[in-house]
Amino acid sequence: MGIVVRIWGLGGLAAALWFLSVFAQSRPDALGLDAPAAQFSAARADAVLGRVLGDQAPHPSGSPAAQAVRGRILGELAAMGVQARTQNGMSCYSQKRWDNIPCGTVTNIIAGVSPGAGKNILLMAHSDSVAAGPGAGDDGSGVAILLEAIRALKARGIEGGAKHPVIAVFTDGEEAGMVGASLYLRDPAARANVGAVINVEARGNQGPSYLFQTSAGNGKLIELYADSVKQYATSSLYSEIYKIMPNDTDLTPMLATGAPAYNFAFLGNVAHYHTPLDRRENIDPRSLQQQGDAVMELAEALAHADPQSLNGPDAIYLDVLGRWLPRLPVGWGLPLSIAAFAAIALAGYLTRRGRRTLPPPIIPALLSPLLLAAGCLGMGYVLHGLAAWISGHADPSYAHPIWLRLSLAFGVFAVAILAARGAAATACWLWFAALAIACAVLVPGLTPYFLFPALVAAPLLLVTVRGGRNVALLLAAVVALLVWLGLNASGEESLGLKMHAMFTVSAAFGLLTLLPLLGKARGWGWSFAASLLLALGLAVTAGLQPAFSTAAPERMNFVYAEKAGKASWITSPVSHLPDAVRALANFSATPQSGVAYGYAAQAGSARLAPPAAAVTRSGNEVTLDLNAPGDGIVLEVPAGARLQSLSVNGADTHAFGQYTAISCMTPDCGHARIILRLGSPDAVTLKLVARRRGLPPDGARLQRARPADAVPAQNGDQTLLAATITVPAR
Repeated sequence: MGIVVRIWGLGGLAAALWFLSVFAQSRPDALGLDAPAAQFSAARADAVLGRVLGDQAPHPSGSPAAQAVRGRILGELAAMGVQARTQNGMSCYSQKRWDNIPCGTVTNIIAGVSPGAGKNILLMAHSDSVAAGPGAGDDGSGVAILLEAIRALKARGIEGGAKHPVIAVFTDGEEAGMVGASLYLRDPAARANVGAVINVEARGNQGPSYLFQTSAGNGKLIELYADSVKQYATSSLYSEIYKIMPNDTDLTPMLATGAPAYNFAFLGNVAHYHTPLDRRENIDPRSLQQQGDAVMELAEALAHADPQSLNGPDAIYLDVLGRWLPRLPVGWGLPLSIAAFAAIALAGYLTRRGRRTLPPPIIPALLSPLLLAAGCLGMGYVLHGLAAWISGHADPSYAHPIWLRLSLAFGVFAVAILAARGAAATACWLWFAALAIACAVLVPGLTPYFLFPALVAAPLLLVTVRGGRNVALLLAAVVALLVWLGLNASGEESLGLKMHAMFTVSAAFGLLTLLPLLGKARGWGWSFAASLLLALGLAVTAGLQPAFSTAAPERMNFVYAEKAGKASWITSPVSHLPDAVRALANFSATPQSGVAYGYAAQAGSARLAPPAAAVTRSGNEVTLDLNAPGDGIVLEVPAGARLQSLSVNGADTHAFGQYTAISCMTPDCGHARIILRLGSPDAVTLKLVARRRGLPPDGARLQRARPADAVPAQNGDQTLLAATITVPAR
């Protein structure tokens, strides 16, 4: 019985440390309207946000609402005595890793916060929203943070003492694809004068403000962040993850300048992101406060620093409970990992034979950590798959994550109890140090998650070769659990439990250090069975919950499409098309490819004029004069055309010889002149789609049938008119 109590006591310790990581994260209190003038105040930022957003209408680039928001931003700047100008023009932005080239005519606001002799310190946020939502979090919060930070910096007297000028850039067209940031950098003088950048973003409306991306060579930047900010939320792993995610912000084009750069965002409550629920009243004031504090303090520090001094080697780092930020130069990762491995091996060798925790047979002891990691990963697929099968939705925990979270936790703990049967302290910690070595070589940003706990464990194991080993193992395990369960909690916040592998694998690495303490026990079988049964029962419970709610709704758009004289209705490819929607038309049983991907139903003959283009070709240069009125266009160029570069109303950009969708997302694009420079002499068939926000009048019946737990998202409901354009051979 005592051993059973110990097993569940250690499980309770892990649960307590997870709760500590979620609920004891150091975050500032939101300051009120009466806060000192020289301090950032979330209440003042919220009031500014209310004035800037007005009626909280969506304001995508090129819309009258976007122009109105810019006018209100200019009014706020004028009221503070800040001189500002606008920058307007067509711009395109391309990346080789994309098959999409966004373009549009956008208008940036450039405001001079403080003078200086050096290069500009840029504070950036974007003023546009998606078509489906008001963008209070993304990125109205960033606009409000910059405006309140400007006010507070002026109150501090930054105008009289800064070495470098501070410039606020409120970009347009970020949601279309960083078009406004690209336009800013098209000015050679502006590009040459970028000294450092702070970009302010949001992918939700709650939670800590994460420093999730920096420029390369960030060691000095992290030191400046650590010295300037009181509450931390960052990790070198975040940048590693962000590199492989299909996400970008206005910082992406800025990084090409080579300037030191920071990227901040809060990520909590992603269910509201890019939907009508992204409203001012749903923003957590503490998130505003933490992000605003970080932006303002770093802006002042950068204004007094030499940006050249901020270049150097990368760092490896992570925050602990938002209170501490242990960090090391990346070059120290490998030698310290090797040293930790050697020290742990030495501790195992010096431990008296009778007390060694590497029992025969040796092979199971060495492989138990692999069993834990593989078992936890597999358990995640089983439990999530069970819940998804019962629910009928791919993400059964979207609205009610607690049941699947508990299921995964018990499932992981069951695997840990089983893996502990052959575990040994030396083997477990040697694995930890070995993984630190591997990460130092292959994925440096992940290194501190293994290295920092191993650096704590190594001396503790060495000083306890003659006794007190269990206490040493418990202390070292607490450090590892804090590190890994902190990652576990932040991973769920940013990626959700649909990415259950993030949850189970991070929990497994934390529990790896508990395996020697779980040990061999007569009662382990009962504990294993109880934990496994709880995991399965909770997965069933998770599957029985509604997958969506009014607070965490499903994303469902409607599209009216026309092509080749025929019309159709298209809905998003959701797991289950609601009966009320299906009853309105003969929608396909499964999602179909067409003008848009989703469930499709015939809507009779086309009733609107299709888009068209006048085509001329001179050699490999093709000129298209468009006649496609609406809110924007998409021109699809097949890979066989080998598109090399293009120009939209005089704005040039590179292409990369692959399939390319040119997305020109403002109303003037419908009458643009597009010049394509092809690598193929052959005839080419292009697809031209004119986009219009909203549906024809008879689409209102579909919108009325949309369930209460579903909302439009991203581009929202829209009308798409498609046509093919033939380009003759050279």
